[in-house]
Amino acid sequence: MYTDKVMDHFANPRNVGELADANAIGQVGNPKCGDIMKIYMKIEDEIIKDISFKTFGCGAAIATSSMATELVKGKTIQEALALKNKTVVEALEGLPPAKIHCSVLAEQGIKAAIADYYTRQGIDPEPIVGCICDCEHCDH
Repeated sequence: MYTDKVMDHFANPRNVGELADANAIGQVGNPKCGDIMKIYMKIEDEIIKDISFKTFGCGAAIATSSMATELVKGKTIQEALALKNKTVVEALEGLPPAKIHCSVLAEQGIKAAIADYYTRQGIDPEPIVGCICDCEHCDH
């Protein structure tokens, strides 16, 4: 059912825990399945210097959180914003169709943390990050 890479990131997640000096924190959740992801970032000079996560959820949620942090660590904010859930799935060498929503949550978590970073800087994040809410008028 799960690829070896998914199992590895579930059993040995990378970048787990709170980041004490985080200047960007994003939390997203999926009310249908109960998964909650919290992403912590330390951003300096538009570069994600450090990143970690805490996820409450299934093995796929943990694996996608772990992989997403690996994919954006050391990248610029713009590179991180370009991360798509499809990229996370491909890096994990696939997910079952019923678990694709976990990769979407990982993408949203990265964007939520970056939005928080801009908000802390006194900058409206929506023109940069887009809408990260889960409201009816959006295309979520």
